Amino acid sequence: MYSKSCIHICIFGYHKRKTRFIYMKTSIKVLSEQALPADFFIEFKDGRQHCESTIAHRLGYNRMVFIQDGEGTLQIDDVNYELAAGQLFLISKGQVISYGPVSTFNGFNLSFGESFWQRSPSSANNCKAVLFNNASVNQLLPLSAADCSELVFLLNALWQEFIKPNYVNKLDALAAYLKIIMIKVANVNASLAKGFDSYDKQLYRRFLELLSANYKSSHEVSDYARQLGISARKLAELSKRCSGKGAKELINGQLIAEAKRSLQFSSRPVKEIAYELNFSTPDQFSHFFKKNTSASPQDYRTKFVMNISPS
Repeated sequence: MYSKSCIHICIFGYHKRKTRFIYMKTSIKVLSEQALPADFFIEFKDGRQHCESTIAHRLGYNRMVFIQDGEGTLQIDDVNYELAAGQLFLISKGQVISYGPVSTFNGFNLSFGESFWQRSPSSANNCKAVLFNNASVNQLLPLSAADCSELVFLLNALWQEFIKPNYVNKLDALAAYLKIIMIKVANVNASLAKGFDSYDKQLYRRFLELLSANYKSSHEVSDYARQLGISARKLAELSKRCSGKGAKELINGQLIAEAKRSLQFSSRPVKEIAYELNFSTPDQFSHFFKKNTSASPQDYRTKFVMNISPS
C-alpha cells in the first residue's frame, strides 16, 4: 500500500554488496504513493508472495523496510541492494524505490505519516530526525541476531494490535509502539556509527539532540552554536551538509511539528500554545505558523477537525 503522508517499513536480509547504476528517466514509469487510512499501515509478509511492484514508486513518506529473510533486489534511487536476512532499510520521503521481478521476503511493511507520528511523545523526535533527515547516509543498517529478534517481537506486537477491531484510543496505542520501535532503531544506528562518524557528523547529531530537548525555549541558531562551541555560520553549514536543510529550517520544523500536534490533539487556546513555545505574543506565533504552513493556527485546527473520519 502507498500513501502521500506515511513512512513505510519492511524487514529484509542483510547483504554487504550494493551496485550503483543510473536508470534512464525515459524508460522508467514512476508512480506516486496513494493515501493510507488514518495515515498508518503495517502488514506481515510471509515470503510466499512477490513484493509490491516492479514499477518504480516515489515515496510520499519516510519508510523503514525490515527483512527477516528474503531474496531478490530492492532499488532505492540509483542504488540496487540484494535482499537477504537481517536488513533494515531507512528510506526518506521523496526517494524512488522498486523491487526486482522475483523478489520475496519474510518480514513487515510499516508505514506512517507526519500526522500519525505527531501522536508520539516529543521525546522520540530526535530519533526520527537522526534516522530520516538524511536517510541516504543510513540507507541500510546491518542487524545482529539479537537486534533482529527484538525488532521481530516489537513489529509483531504492533501488527497484532493494528489488526484488532477499532477501539477508543487505538491510534494512540499504535503510536506508543511506534515510539519504542523508533528508539530501538535509533540505538542500533548510534551503535553502528560509533567510531566511524566524522567530527562534523558527531556535532550534527549533538545538535539534533539539543534541538529535541530545547526547541521550546531556544529558537535561534546562535543558541545551539554556543552550546556546541562553534559559530552560528559553522552550524548552518554543518546542518546543510549533513541533512540538506539549514539549522534554522530544522529549528522551525521542530516548532511547527509541536504546534501542529498541540492544535490537532488538544483544545488549548492558541495563545496558550504560543506562550508554551516561547513566542512573545500570540500574533507573533500566528505570523510564524502561517508563514510556514500557509494557514493560520485556528484555520489549521478547524481544517484538521473537519477532515477527521469517524472510526
